[in-house]
Amino acid sequence: MNRTTPLKVAIVSHSDLLGGAAVVSFRLMEALRRHGVDAQMVVYSKQSDDSNVHIIGSRWIRGVKFLSERMRIALANGFNRANLFKVSLANTGFSLHNHPVVQNADIVMLGWINQGLLSFGGLRKLASLRKPIVWVMHDMWNLTGICHHAYECLGYTHQCGHCQFLSGSSATDLSHTVWHKKHKLYASHHITFVAVSNWLAQRAKASSLMCDTNVRVIPNAFPIDSFTTAPKSGVLPATIITDRNLILIGAARLDDPIKGLEYTIEALNYLFDNNPLLANKSQAVFFGALKNPLALENLRFPYTHIGLVNDPLTIQRLYASAKVVLSTSLYETLPGTLVEGQAAGCLPVTFGRGGQNDIVEHMVDGYIAEYRDAKSVAQGIEWALAQKPDRNALHESVRKRFSSDAVAQKYIDLFTELLNNPS
Repeated sequence: MNRTTPLKVAIVSHSDLLGGAAVVSFRLMEALRRHGVDAQMVVYSKQSDDSNVHIIGSRWIRGVKFLSERMRIALANGFNRANLFKVSLANTGFSLHNHPVVQNADIVMLGWINQGLLSFGGLRKLASLRKPIVWVMHDMWNLTGICHHAYECLGYTHQCGHCQFLSGSSATDLSHTVWHKKHKLYASHHITFVAVSNWLAQRAKASSLMCDTNVRVIPNAFPIDSFTTAPKSGVLPATIITDRNLILIGAARLDDPIKGLEYTIEALNYLFDNNPLLANKSQAVFFGALKNPLALENLRFPYTHIGLVNDPLTIQRLYASAKVVLSTSLYETLPGTLVEGQAAGCLPVTFGRGGQNDIVEHMVDGYIAEYRDAKSVAQGIEWALAQKPDRNALHESVRKRFSSDAVAQKYIDLFTELLNNPS
């Protein structure tokens, strides 16, 4: 395909900067624009002042659509607030097919579109434009009835129903009803799906909804070159003892159940009890919020909790000063802390139930512990602390796989393929 004008891409995302999926979508937009693509975003919630990001609707209308979906979920889950945001219905949203950015686009790219941005009706209208649609999967929602993470449930391999997140659920509950809406959408319209990890692509192919769909694998884009292997000038929080072996554990909310904090605590306590010499030469550094202020009270291993860190330079110094980046998340599509840690020369220690296997080659550039096995995590930490990796080589390896420019080129290749082969 020979073009005399720039390729135009409309990226539809719930937000530009609010949440992990939004941040990586915004990074991708910036990287695509650096490569000469006229990429613009259409969002429900705009946080940046970028003129290429366009907010949809009025604040009042957005609020009504958001509350409408949440109320329907609350009625179905017995007003259980703990499960209120674990599912989405796509039962309400905006008609974006008439938006100028979408109308002028060669490619329509969907990201995380839930919580009032797009309904199934809106999705069908977008598909009716007969433009190639690329839908990036940031979690499991596309392949399940309604949940964003299925945990141990395998209902998505059938037709959902008996949903763990609903109250008094049945074989024909809301998850089953929404499953049928997705099935009709996928069967009626050609959509190219992109999973951000091989693990997520495998889950999609195992699902009853997506086993026959076109699923590609392209990772999220990361600002790899902003992470250096030597600390930049400045100081770290005073509670961090920099002459110790630093083990970093980070998340937006550390004690979110999906983050598996109990396995981190158990593994570190195992080291404290069985290898006190190593423990006393080390320090665990937790960064992120804690809903329960006592969540770390049973941890005997030397540690500090520095809370949320929003300063990019402090984050860079943390990674560059550390030896290990630790994650015991039970499920992760593509954990950013592991990529960022490797980019700064850290060795990841993690479970392998998710996109971790796309990042870590076991006992080469990190350690994949046995799932839900704290002793195996402890062994991984011991292994990692005993290594002397080439931090610059780790950085270069990550740059080739996950840098914004490398990921943008993979999308450009996909867009070109779809425009050259519209069937």
